[in-house]
Amino acid sequence: MKPALIVNGAAGRMGKRIVALACENGQFEVVGTTDYTEHPDLGKDVGPLAGIEPIGVKLSADFPESAAVMIDFSLPQAADASIDYCAKNGVALVMGTTGLSDGQLAKLKDASGKIAIVQATNMSLGMNLLFATVGTVAKALGENYDIEIVEAHHRFKKDAPSGTALSLAEAVCEETGRDYPGSLTHGREGKEATRQPGTIGMHAIRGGDIVGEHSVIYSTLGETVTISHSAHTRDTFARGALRAAEWITGQEPGLYDMQDVLGLK
Repeated sequence: MKPALIVNGAAGRMGKRIVALACENGQFEVVGTTDYTEHPDLGKDVGPLAGIEPIGVKLSADFPESAAVMIDFSLPQAADASIDYCAKNGVALVMGTTGLSDGQLAKLKDASGKIAIVQATNMSLGMNLLFATVGTVAKALGENYDIEIVEAHHRFKKDAPSGTALSLAEAVCEETGRDYPGSLTHGREGKEATRQPGTIGMHAIRGGDIVGEHSVIYSTLGETVTISHSAHTRDTFARGALRAAEWITGQEPGLYDMQDVLGLK
């Protein structure tokens, strides 16, 4: 029997692709597609909304009675309801929503005592390879290399810097002993904006329909090393989320990330 899947944020750009690809690969039975209570498409079959044939599941503001796993790509203000529902009903959770508060992250950790949760700021395979390596590179190059992180996304993205950029910075800080987030410098301006030793510059670009670009720049006198990742389509993240949902089904309760899913740890 196919695992029963809920997609929260199903009418959003990411949610639609997750629904379409979940139906395409046939690994899940989509039993619930949810979005906020005032969404104008509530009550409509989610298939045509996602650009596919009708699937007999309507967009709703309410979660179904049961499921095996939920993928959440909604908004931070909707995350608490997802966590509460999954913890109460024994539903595994793949949390892809970024911009969560410290309180919500603590709530995820608490819920992971009851259910299996994958929480990640980015679900692409390539980006998770970056997460695994950027700190090692920073440590190997040493403190004489200045580190800057530049990220670019579409004009509609609300949070800045991206959760992915913050995760990259956190990985660097963890390996090099820098304070996180205290060592981060978010942009620079003014006549006295000289770079301070040990800091990590964070820069957010927003424009057009850029899917997602991240670069970690290591620069010293004489050379620059850049590690970068570009997402060409949202399907990169949708496929990663579905892979995480497949992996998390049946796992023991705990808080996991995509490096667990991909066997990188």
